[in-house]
Order: sequence, then C-alpha cells, then structure tokens
Amino acid sequence: MMKRKIVAGVAALGIAIALAGCSAGGRASTDGGGSSSDNKGALVGVAMPTKVSERWIKDGNAVKSDLEKAGYKVDLEYADNKIPQQVQQVSNMITKGAKVLILASIDGGSLSDQLDAAKKAGIKVISYDRLLTGNKNVDYYVSFDNEKVGVDQATSLLTGLGVLDADGKKTGKKGPFNIEVFAGSPDDNNATFFFNGAMKTLKPYLDDGTLKIGSGQDGFTQAATLQWDPATAKARMQNLVAKSYSGGTTLNGVLSPYDGMSIGIISALQGAGYGTSSRPLPTITGQDAEAASVKSIIAGQQYSTIYKDTRQLAEKSASMAEDLLSGKTPKVNDTKTYDNKVKVVPTFLFQPTVVTKENYQKVLIDSGYYTEADLK
Repeated sequence: MMKRKIVAGVAALGIAIALAGCSAGGRASTDGGGSSSDNKGALVGVAMPTKVSERWIKDGNAVKSDLEKAGYKVDLEYADNKIPQQVQQVSNMITKGAKVLILASIDGGSLSDQLDAAKKAGIKVISYDRLLTGNKNVDYYVSFDNEKVGVDQATSLLTGLGVLDADGKKTGKKGPFNIEVFAGSPDDNNATFFFNGAMKTLKPYLDDGTLKIGSGQDGFTQAATLQWDPATAKARMQNLVAKSYSGGTTLNGVLSPYDGMSIGIISALQGAGYGTSSRPLPTITGQDAEAASVKSIIAGQQYSTIYKDTRQLAEKSASMAEDLLSGKTPKVNDTKTYDNKVKVVPTFLFQPTVVTKENYQKVLIDSGYYTEADLK
C-alpha cells in the first residue's frame, strides 16, 4: 500500500507540474479551455453511436467538416451501437490528447469513467443530442427541444387521424380511433422526453374516448424499443396486430418516435394486410427525416416525420468547441431543463419541424438538406 501511495503521489505531482507548465504558456481560461494560442490546430474527439442510422452519419460528417474548416484536427469515431467499443474509442481520444470531446452516447450513463478521466486531463465535454447522465463532468449539451419533439409527433398523429385540422384546431371527430404507441431506447435520455411529451398531448383524447390504445400498452416500459432497433419494432408490431387486431378491429394510428422504427412498423403492417385500397395503412409518425422515410411519406405510406436539422447541431457543437478552445464561454438558451441526475447541464436547444407530404419540398429540398434526386 505504501508503494502505491508513493507512485500515486509521484503521478499527481507530475500532472500538477504539467498543468502548471500549460498555464504558464498563455492566458489561462476561466472556462478551462486554454488560450487560443495554445489550442490552434488542437484535436477534438467526436464520438457517434452508429452508422446504421442515416442521421448519425450526417451528424458526424457535419461536425467534422465544421471543425476542420475552423482549423482543428478531428478524431471521428462510430461505435456500431456497441457500448464497449464506444468506451474504448473515447478512452483513446483522451490518450491521444484531445482538448474537447463531443459525445453522442449509445447509453447516456456508460461513459462515466471516461468523463472523470477527461476532467482530470482538463478536457471539456459537450454532450451531443443524447444527454450524458450520472456524472457531473458534462460541461454543455446541444440538442433539440426533445419534449416538443414528442408533442409534435402526437399532434401530427392527431392531424393525420383528422381529429385536428392543419391549424391544430379540433375538427369534432370523436372516433374512437384505435392507436398503438412506441417509445425509443430506455438507455437514451431523450426517449423519455419524446414519449412523455407525446403522451401528455394524447392524454385528453384518450381520457374522452376519442383515442383508444387497443393493446392497453400505454407505459414507457411496455413501449420501449432497445437501441431504437427497426427489427425489434417490427416484431412488436406483428405481435400487437396478432393479439389485438386479428378479429377485424382496424388499427388507425401508430405513434412511432423514429423513422427507422417506422419502416419496420410499416413492414409488419403490410405483412398483416394493411396498405391496400380496402385497408389503408394507419397514420404513422416518425423522426429524423431520413431519406427512406421521406420517400415513404411522398408515397403515402408514413404520414409524418420530425425534421431536426443536423447542420444546426453540428454548427453549434463546433462553435461551442471553438469557444472553449479560445477561452470563451459558449452561449446557451436553457439552464433549467436537462438534469442528468447529478447536475443541470447548460444547454442550447433548437426547435424541431413537422414534415408531411404537403411541406417536404419547402422544408427539406428548398433548404438544401436534400436534393430532388436524393428523394427519388
């Protein structure tokens, strides 16, 4: 034990000397980012969860591009939705000497050791779209208004069912409309925001009988879909149809929180005989405006998706990193909402947009997010 204490003391002294040397080289930052002269061309680590989802590829490429245009080096890694792989990738970024980490986690609570190591090394951490939880060493969070995403999904479901008109006003239709609800991955903090926002919006219509969840599965745990997996969503939809809609009852709507899941849900429903002139597909929501789902919307299969412009997230996370590296304090617009179970993380939120067949051209193509060819 004595030998360990001596080794630990020597290591701590070495770190202290190294930090003192760094601070002597330029103006110290009150935000911990160092001086602009110290950090020119610095390495920024960017960790994304997977390449299975089209949106994460767009996110990663956009963050990398923005940082490189600003003169920084970037270590961009994708973890194939494997937690140990992401843990190792982030550990490697710290070892390589990254000055800032931009992390979109697979599991919000799985990187705690790496966050502690980053803090000890003086590395700032920006949580990207998925909130890092259970650790105080999360400096900033950049995302969309996640509860509003759920509200918008539920509102678009009501619009697609004809309960609300295009202006969000009640049409007087009483139903009852049979619906089923899906939720995202329980290890993603955003999933509960989406689900809670949606269910809060749907509750009055469930209470008055306008809507009915045929299976009775209205809780987050029942509706959750691990790792947002389309195949898991498809299997659950098949099971729901077999148990609750095999006797001739028609399913009118599905609250789906993610486009990939929506594609799986549509496949299950088509296999059960939906999607014909005599039995049309239910109103089905989504999120992320992935090309496959936008094509599905154009074709009249999926009803809506939630567009979250990844260019905005990328630009903001890159500018936050640049601020930190130049000794500035990044601007935020929310300091109350995102409690990661240890601290409320300073956050910058963007607003989502509902996309349907009626407005996809204006929202997605005219803005340059997609070209006409991308959606053919």
